[in-house]
Parts: sequence; structure tokens; C-alpha cells
Amino acid sequence: MPTEISGATGVNKVQTGAIETADMPAGGVLQVVVGELNSTATTSSTSFVDSGLTATITPRSTASKILVTFNAGGINKGTDNNQCINFKLIRGSTDVHGGANVFFTSTGFSISGIDAGFTHLDSPSTASAVAYKITYKARIATAVAMATGGEASQGARLILMEIAG
Repeated sequence: MPTEISGATGVNKVQTGAIETADMPAGGVLQVVVGELNSTATTSSTSFVDSGLTATITPRSTASKILVTFNAGGINKGTDNNQCINFKLIRGSTDVHGGANVFFTSTGFSISGIDAGFTHLDSPSTASAVAYKITYKARIATAVAMATGGEASQGARLILMEIAG
């Protein structure tokens, strides 16, 4: 049964107890979504390919911004000591951030502690679901890996934070 409060008591707004979007000041974090990749993604392609690391968020307002944070380990699995792995952020089918590069000076798993990452503030201007993904490629056509778990010093994560506009 709802409680009735009159204006005579000085109360002019009753909330349900939940924080609503309209109650958050600009810059406040409205929600957080985390995508993780639980396997190592390997490619020899010199064109960007899907890594399998994705996350989807549904903004509460078209004025919201999405703060995207990506981090992963990189491994040179080939034989070229001048290899590089490039990462890129895609929203839907649109490139939104050039990403990060990891340069290798040696090969093999002995350098598995090399980590890459970036942060990007995106303005999708929608209140519909927005899918983000990480693509990657090798600079030279020998194997590189976006590594997780035991092969890297950290897992591969894509973190999306909706920021009130």
C-alpha cells in the first residue's frame, strides 16, 4: 500500500528507493559491463580479424557516453624478431579507436608478460544495445596471439562503463 505524503510536510518528490537515471549527475557511472576472453586467440593475418572478445551495453540515454577500457597480453608465436600485434576497437561495424600496438624484440613464450591496453571515451548517441569488439592483426605474416590466463600476465578484458551525459 503506497504512503500518501502531502505538500504541507515539505516533501515534493518520493522515490522508489532505486537510483534512477535522472537522479545521476553528468559524469556519474550508470552501469558497468565486462567482457572476457577465456582462450588464447591466434592469427597470422596482416588484416584485422575478430579476436572473439566482445561486450554489449544498452545505454539508458542517447546523451550517455561509454568509457571503454581494453587490456590483454600479447605473444609473438612466430619466428620474426620484429613482429608487432595491433589491436583495434569496433562499435557495431564502425572503427572507433585505432587501439594499441605491442612490439616484440624476441620470439616465443619467454616474453609472455607483454601487455597491451587502451581507454577510449565513445559517444554512440543511442539508447539501443551497442556491441563492441576487439579485432587484431600481425604486422608480419607470422603467428601472434592475444593471450589470456597462463600465457599472459593478465586476462583479456573489455570493460564498458556508461557515463551519464
